[in-house]
Amino acid sequence: MDTVNYHSTANEKISLIEADYQDFAFTRHYHLDFHIGLIVGGQQKFHYQGTQHQVGSGQLVIMPPDEVHDGRSMLKSGYQTRVFSLEPEWLTSLAQLKKPSELIHFKQIIVAQKDIFQSLVWLHQTLKTNNVCQLAQDCLPYEGFEKLFRYYSNIEQKPAIALGNQSIATLKEYLIANIDQPVRLEQLSELCQLSPTQFQRHFKAKMGLTPYAWLCRLRMEQSMKLLKMGIGGTEVAYQVGFYDQAHFSKAFKATYGVNPSQIR
Repeated sequence: MDTVNYHSTANEKISLIEADYQDFAFTRHYHLDFHIGLIVGGQQKFHYQGTQHQVGSGQLVIMPPDEVHDGRSMLKSGYQTRVFSLEPEWLTSLAQLKKPSELIHFKQIIVAQKDIFQSLVWLHQTLKTNNVCQLAQDCLPYEGFEKLFRYYSNIEQKPAIALGNQSIATLKEYLIANIDQPVRLEQLSELCQLSPTQFQRHFKAKMGLTPYAWLCRLRMEQSMKLLKMGIGGTEVAYQVGFYDQAHFSKAFKATYGVNPSQIR
């Protein structure tokens, strides 16, 4: 039995498809968006630009917009896929190309690189369930697609320039003042007078961490100070931006190896 589910995300430029195709076969068609399909089970075959291709579990297919293709299962048991539908201009902007007037192009349409595949499967699941903080939601698409751009883009990317010390100091001051709030990527990038994608690239070039990983660590550092001052765990959780005691305790233990209640 064929099952197909469509999901919107917090980013209107990204939509998701989760499908198990048993009998359904796609006739010749095209998409207005980039479709990046992750084959998580079974095998698929499709015709594209006059050639038949085969793709199996652990591989991904990059289908550019406006390219005519079809698709069907190679096996009676069908195939399972997770698909990103991505607005072309947005994806190009995310890639930070040296020539931004061009749409991004890729060297090949089938990719079999385990770390890229696994990171995109995780990204698909995370965007679908939407169970991470606001800043992580904003940052994760760039993090998820960055290796695909680096290794398989046909067009050169702009170099990442490390942020200066003053920018980091400004960001730290802002985040500490708003540590209990759902911080947005746009807010941080505006402080540095950069686009959101430029900010992510330049921040990571300086700090070696994503902005949301840096914020998570800052929250943990602040929570440790508050616990040592004798403030209760529930109140500390709220003060550093957690709205659930259980999630705070889990994050704290993952960071320090002990529960908040053990801090004196």
